[in-house]
Amino acid sequence: MSNKNVNDFLTDGIYGTRLPKQEERNKYLGTLRERIVLALTIGQTMSDKGLKALREEMRKHPDASLIFNGNIADKFLNEGKKLAKKYHIPYTIITNRETETSIGAVLKYDYAIDKEEIFIKEEETSQSKEQQKQSIFRKLFK
Repeated sequence: MSNKNVNDFLTDGIYGTRLPKQEERNKYLGTLRERIVLALTIGQTMSDKGLKALREEMRKHPDASLIFNGNIADKFLNEGKKLAKKYHIPYTIITNRETETSIGAVLKYDYAIDKEEIFIKEEETSQSKEQQKQSIFRKLFK
């Protein structure tokens, strides 16, 4: 038997049973990191690069499911839904006003896959920063 006391039962009754790794679930739209194939930030969800990466992962993982953040603009949410329908991927839209997250979409399984890299790399921003640095140095030395 468990060592629960009356206060534990009352707390569970009022607030619901506590889930393990609740902060992680809040961040990743209700799922755990170990189940995620691809996680896109809200900004990436609204970009062509993010949708392209989502499309590629949907092709590779036809048995996965998709979760959208309901706070995304309808235009981009509709594009994501079209992709999901095209690849027969079931999707859910989560709108939780109580917690804030920067995650816009998550492609996931219902079991752990432990994929090491779940975010797309921001190569373009690092290149443009490098170009900015070079242009500043050129201006200074002219």
